Amino acid sequence: MIDIMKMVKARTYMKRNEPFLYSWHAYVGYEMDLYKAFERPVTQFDVADALDLDEQLLAQWVAVGVSIGYLKEVGRNRYQLKNRWKLPKSKGNNSSGVLLKEMMELHIPTLLEYPKMMRSKNRLHFNEDEHAPTVAETSRLLEVLAYPKMAARLKEKKCRRVLDIGCGEGGYIKKLAQKFPSTQFTGIEISKEVVDTAKALTKGRKNISIEQADLWDYTPESPQDMIMLNNVLHYIPLEKRQALFKELSSWLADGGVLSIVTPIAGGPDSTPFANVFNSFFSSFDNLYRLPKREELIEWGEESGLDFLSLRTVIKEGGWYIVQYEKKS
Repeated sequence: MIDIMKMVKARTYMKRNEPFLYSWHAYVGYEMDLYKAFERPVTQFDVADALDLDEQLLAQWVAVGVSIGYLKEVGRNRYQLKNRWKLPKSKGNNSSGVLLKEMMELHIPTLLEYPKMMRSKNRLHFNEDEHAPTVAETSRLLEVLAYPKMAARLKEKKCRRVLDIGCGEGGYIKKLAQKFPSTQFTGIEISKEVVDTAKALTKGRKNISIEQADLWDYTPESPQDMIMLNNVLHYIPLEKRQALFKELSSWLADGGVLSIVTPIAGGPDSTPFANVFNSFFSSFDNLYRLPKREELIEWGEESGLDFLSLRTVIKEGGWYIVQYEKKS
């Protein structure tokens, strides 16, 4: 009886892990650009030869793809895409594949370190240089999804001065500056290398200024109509977040808007991935847990900010855009 129960449990876990195969296949297809190779009927040998790949490993990837319905055999040992709409676009097309890449290369390996971290009571250290390219790609996808909500608020409030804290390569403000040419945009970023890239990418836009600055040492020259804080809050220690909100509130003009893009800590009714995302951030000694919804509301109220809205950016990952208005 005990052996039977062990087998039942083992089979149950195998079934529960079956969805992982879909993510794994999509990740490999995206990373190696294999879905593009199989857009038309083609043999495994031709793909392996053209891309200089291990043919046996490619054959196994193809076999999994057929079994889960991502690929289909079309005769004469040729294979082609099936259910294209389920698959990530190629790189460079604001593809959902960037989320898969971050999950497979960063999130899952980190979560597998949990037993070691729990035993040693030592957290990992997030190497920003190593993971910066992947995180930057994810941020660019988030920009595409969050941009309409930012633009709508900026238009509604007729903002004339906008500050982007942790502007990265300037993606948000470049798009906004094109849409709102009479608005002055300032971006601050701590990394000189990233600042140089942002300046190059926004060169020629007279309504954009990029500055190298540390958030904690910076004060804008004049009150701002909107302050954006995107994908930054998990770098801020929990005990400093209330002080940060008060500082940002003091930089806003009356009626000005504070706009924050951040994942939010999951609760009992949240998706499993939203909860595990917080586990990921908690794994590092230089990253900090995600804010709770009630904390975001409280920090705003304590800083003289009226809560305007909390809207979904990516529900499955718990990403939201939270916006406040400074009380007049």
